[in-house]
Amino acid sequence: MPEALSEPVPADGPTGAPEPALIERTSRERTSVDLLVLGAGTAGLAAAVRAARRGRSVLVLDHAEHVGGLAASFDLAGMPVDYGSHRLPARLAPDVLADLEELLGPDLQTRRRSARVRVADRWVPLERPASDLRRLLPHPLFTAMIWDATRTALHRSGGDDYADAMRARVGRRIYEAVHEPYARKIWNQPGSRLDAEATGRIVGADITWRAGRKYRAAGSEYRYPRRGFGQIASALADAAVDAGAEIRLGTEIDAVEPAFGSVTVRTLEGASLTGRHAFSTLPLPRLARSTRPGPPLGAIETATRLRFRGMVLVFLVHEGGRWTAHDCHHIPGDDTPVLRISEPANYRDNADDPVGHTVLCAELPCAVGDEIWTAGEADLADLVVAAAARTDLPEIRVVQVQVHRSAMYYPTYTLGYDRDLHGLDSWLRGIPSVTSFGRFGLFFHDNTHHALLLAREAVNALRPDGAFDHLQWERGRERVEALLD
Repeated sequence: MPEALSEPVPADGPTGAPEPALIERTSRERTSVDLLVLGAGTAGLAAAVRAARRGRSVLVLDHAEHVGGLAASFDLAGMPVDYGSHRLPARLAPDVLADLEELLGPDLQTRRRSARVRVADRWVPLERPASDLRRLLPHPLFTAMIWDATRTALHRSGGDDYADAMRARVGRRIYEAVHEPYARKIWNQPGSRLDAEATGRIVGADITWRAGRKYRAAGSEYRYPRRGFGQIASALADAAVDAGAEIRLGTEIDAVEPAFGSVTVRTLEGASLTGRHAFSTLPLPRLARSTRPGPPLGAIETATRLRFRGMVLVFLVHEGGRWTAHDCHHIPGDDTPVLRISEPANYRDNADDPVGHTVLCAELPCAVGDEIWTAGEADLADLVVAAAARTDLPEIRVVQVQVHRSAMYYPTYTLGYDRDLHGLDSWLRGIPSVTSFGRFGLFFHDNTHHALLLAREAVNALRPDGAFDHLQWERGRERVEALLD
C-alpha cells in the first residue's frame, strides 16, 4: 500500500474562519525542529504529513487564521463554499489518488462535468459532439471552426507567444471567440504579449476543439470532496497534527536566514525558529524580500518583475433553490468583468446542503487598487447580476453578499517572464537549506494534484541523516513540471 500523502496550493489573500480545535491542538510552541514549512496551503500541509510520518519534527507556519490558502473552503448560509472554482481531474497519479482516498474515503466523489462557455452569444456545453454544435452555434462560425480544426490537426506548429501557440492548437476562430478574450480578462494583456507557456496554464486552455469531433474540456469527469474543496486541506491538517506536526496559524514571517545545515525563521511576533531545512510555498518575490542576506541586485530586480494577477470573488446567496443545473459558466466576453460564475452545490452530491437557497461564486480578475478591487459589496453584486442578465442566465435573487479579495491569484506570464524567473530561481537553487515549491513558490500555474506530487518529491529528497538531496529534488521537480507542458 502506498505511503500516504502529499499535495498543495498556497494563497495570500482570502480570509476565513479560524479553526480553534486545530489551533488548540498545535500549541506546543517548539522553537527547533527538523523541518520548517512556510505556508499551510495544500502543498505545505501534504509535505508536513509525509515528513512527520517519517519521524521528522515539523512546524508549519502561516499568516492566515485558516489552513488551505486559496484551496480552502468556508461556510456561507449553511453551505461549504470554495475560494473560486476548484476541482481535481478524474485521472490522477496512482500515488496521489491513494493519498486522497485515504484522506477522504467515500467523500472523494467522481462527478460528471456540466460547465458551459459563452461563444457567439450562445451557451455551449464543454462536452458536446460536433453534430450538436451545428445546432448550438451560428452556421458560419460552426463551418469555420470545422475548417480550422481540420487545418489544426494537420499543422500544429506554434509561435513563441500565447496567441500563435493557441491558434495552432485550437484554430483561429475558437481562439478569437474564447481564448483571446479570456486571456485579456485574466491577465489584462492581449495574447500577443503573453508567453506561449500560458497555453497550458490558462483557465480556458482546457476548452479545445479536437479535430472537428468534439468541442470539449479536458475530461468529462472530475473528482471533488463532498464537503467542499477545502476538505482536502482540512484533512491534511488533521493528518499532520495526528502525525506529530505543529501548525501555527496567524504567524507573519519577517525574515528567513539560511545557513549551511540549518535555517532560522524570525516572525513579526518576535519568535526565532530554527530548522535543519525549510520548505517554502511563499510567493518567490516575497521569499526573496524576506531572505537574509538577500539575493544579488540582479535577482532583486527580476523579482520585482514577476507579478501576479489579483482576483475579487463575489459570493451571492441566491434564494429559491438551485440556480442552474450547471457547475460553472465561463464568460470570455469583455462586455462584463466577470470571468466565470460557479455554483458550488453542483460540484458535489451533499445531502447536507440546504435546499431553499444556493450560493454562487463570481470571479472578477483585477489589479490591486483598480476599480474592481476597490468596489463595494453592493456595486460588485450589481456587476454580477448584470452579467447574468446580459448573458441570458437566470435571474439572481440576492439575499446576501460576501466579498473576498486576493492580491495574488494567477502568475502573470508576460513575454520574457521566463528570463526573470530563471534569475530568481538560480539564486534560490544556490541556497542549500531552503526548498521552494507550489504555485507561488515556483511561479507556475500548477493545480492541486501537481502540488501533491511536488510535496511528495520534496519529502522524498530528505535523506535519513537529515540532509537534503538536491539532485533527487531537481529530478522530481522536472518530472512534475513535465506534466504541466
